[in-house]
Amino acid sequence: MESKVKDLSLASEGNKKINWVKEKMAVLNKIKDEYIEDKPLKGKVVSICLHLEAKTAYMAIVLSELGADVYITGSNPLSTQDDVAAALTKYGVTVYSWRGETAEEYEKSLNKILDVEPDLIIDDGGDLVSKIHNERPELINNIIGGAEETTTGIVRLKALDNKNELNFPMMSVNDAQAKYLFDNRYGTGQSVWESIMRNTNMVVAGKDVVIAGYGWCGKGVARRADGLGAKVIVTEVDPFKALEAKMDGHRVMPMDEAAKLGDIFVSVTGCKNVINKNHFSSMKDGAILANAGHFNVEINVEDLKEEAEQVKEVRENVQGYQIGDKTLYLLAEGRLVNLAAGDGHPVEIMDMSFGLQILSLLYLSENDLLPGLYKVPKHIDKKVANYRLKAEGIEIDKLNTEQKQYLETWKI
Repeated sequence: MESKVKDLSLASEGNKKINWVKEKMAVLNKIKDEYIEDKPLKGKVVSICLHLEAKTAYMAIVLSELGADVYITGSNPLSTQDDVAAALTKYGVTVYSWRGETAEEYEKSLNKILDVEPDLIIDDGGDLVSKIHNERPELINNIIGGAEETTTGIVRLKALDNKNELNFPMMSVNDAQAKYLFDNRYGTGQSVWESIMRNTNMVVAGKDVVIAGYGWCGKGVARRADGLGAKVIVTEVDPFKALEAKMDGHRVMPMDEAAKLGDIFVSVTGCKNVINKNHFSSMKDGAILANAGHFNVEINVEDLKEEAEQVKEVRENVQGYQIGDKTLYLLAEGRLVNLAAGDGHPVEIMDMSFGLQILSLLYLSENDLLPGLYKVPKHIDKKVANYRLKAEGIEIDKLNTEQKQYLETWKI
């Protein structure tokens, strides 16, 4: 299969981005150095559906250098960076993706990277797993396993697994500590606000910011908003998370009430219709709507279109919806704002997440696992954390024999 990207002439610019992150992804470089001689993935076909930007590209390159035959497409029609996609084709990776794909083109791209009959997959949001189970069951017997990156994807996998309908092993990378404690919290927190500020050029300090969802991603977005001087309001359905938000110093209330107060809204729940027509009518003139969840269903864009008398492109990645005598501004068409309208998470953060992805594939290729959803083994999780600590020049204490024995006994 030949690569299909928007413009191969963009490769030189994309290569600059890849070279930049390559220097800063110490975990991936350590994994490459450790395994490149043995090429443990030689002969394996790996199909990847992820947000296709520079950090993802470098992970694909490392997998290729470990012997894999790598095929990749973007996991969101607006998150593929065309210069990076073009550059990646020069590294022996087959790319089938471009920014602005239609829904039909996106489905075709998914099928293209499955036509190669992969041994291993890396998924983002569960789209590959869903397509394999619903439309391409002939591929199941060939698949050794895969790894899932996101909270949304894990929700879908758990639903499959609970019904005993997940037909090959999948590693829950999102549930690894080296992932959710850093990627979900610090990565989402920083990249969401980078994108909102870049695309609006507005101050955050002093504004009422409504954050829907207080999981690890929501905590990160709230923490950064607080640091920028915003007055944070949290909406939740989980009583424990709501209490946590309250004790972290935030106001907590239903979205029906928050809708009247917010200047900026950020949805990060993994659910659908969190912000809908019941809320648009009571929002302030000039309110900004941004989604940081994987799918573009958290803000009901169809409701927004129905309510609007006029829709106009205000500036790149910002649409204005006129409703009566007010205008609401939607960022990145309601798609995940940090990638559809930004560069995604910081490089050092994704270094850990992608390290987990690669090591999970190696684990799957070395172990014959039954179908089902698996946690990333502790030794892999700790390995990634220790690699990152070393990259940061940090040393930590180790338990001595006496301390280990003390922690392993019930006697005092």
